[in-house]
Amino acid sequence: MKTIATILMSLALFLSVEGMAQSRWAFELRGAIAFPTQELGNADLSTGFGFEPTFSYRFMPHLGAYAGWGWHRFTTDEMMTQGDTDVEETGYTFGLQFIHPIEGTSLSYFVRGGGIYNHIELENDEGDITADSGHGLGWQAEVGIVTSLNDYWSLMPGVRYRALAREIDVENVSTDVNLNYLSVGVSFSRTLGSR
Repeated sequence: MKTIATILMSLALFLSVEGMAQSRWAFELRGAIAFPTQELGNADLSTGFGFEPTFSYRFMPHLGAYAGWGWHRFTTDEMMTQGDTDVEETGYTFGLQFIHPIEGTSLSYFVRGGGIYNHIELENDEGDITADSGHGLGWQAEVGIVTSLNDYWSLMPGVRYRALAREIDVENVSTDVNLNYLSVGVSFSRTLGSR
């Protein structure tokens, strides 16, 4: 958690000094509902939810880069541990985004593709971590619509697919798991600086 706080504080300091005079930077907060597309090992996962703060930088008229941190939570009662188990995916996200106006409307569409550097944790009913996969690379792709609310704020509903393959040790048994899910979410985006 200290690493995340340090990264966000450093980025905020950089933005205040370097990027505030431009509208190339944006901050976004996304909330989403996540629908698993397959079992995690041999366990069915429930519908999950999560959130993700992200910074983006537009380096060409329609093309930019983004980076952030995210957290998603699912539950299951079918893991090898006793009782209900929470499955949490946390880590970092990064990639490229393309945003382009839709002709004849005030809307734009966006397409994103990139990587994730995440890990999967299993927690028991008391909130104790019973297994941790360690961080590893995965990928994600997203499409959606941008609706400008004013000069600074935008609403960005979108659909994302995310895939992460890791290995988890549960009760001394090593299991390859794939956390793949489709998420439907809405982001509130704030352009930093003046246009």
